[in-house]
Amino acid sequence: MYKKLLPALAFASITFAAGAETIQERAAPCLACHGERGTSETENTPSLGAQQAPYVLIQLFMFREKLRVFDTMNEMAKDLSDDDLRTFSDFIATLPKPAPPADAGDPARMGRGQALAHQYLCNNCHKPDFSGGDNVPRIANQREDYLNKTLSEYKDNSRHGYDGTMADVMQPVTKEQIADLAYYIAHYR
Repeated sequence: MYKKLLPALAFASITFAAGAETIQERAAPCLACHGERGTSETENTPSLGAQQAPYVLIQLFMFREKLRVFDTMNEMAKDLSDDDLRTFSDFIATLPKPAPPADAGDPARMGRGQALAHQYLCNNCHKPDFSGGDNVPRIANQREDYLNKTLSEYKDNSRHGYDGTMADVMQPVTKEQIADLAYYIAHYR
């Protein structure tokens, strides 16, 4: 019983200085798009469940400073303090990770995607189970459409990370290979 009660109490005690608004109340607009439990059902919108807190912190900072441009997120982050960014990042890391789809995926596409993930060393930075770490995002069971979009944006250099690693990695990857990679990672078990 204590194992269930202690995290709930710790989670419920997180509040913001401005009023006594809980993190759940403050994060409601985030979860409206990114999913109530961190698993997005919105097209091209990432699932945030179990995302690495340091990675989320960097992304929120980039949105706030317009170093990463997406109008909705820039607007949402513009008034967040550094403490707010840390609180949101820590909260997101507590959300449950997205579950793999019930469908195990097409074996041929899964095989091609797995071979590509090894060829392009995705599992080196994102870990063998694609859970990420520190400033490297969790990508396992991310939305396929979002993965496809993001990988394509790194390839055409329209999405800028905090370093150029992903743009460099994606240069030799074809559009067809991006589709297979996104499919594989979205269906990863």
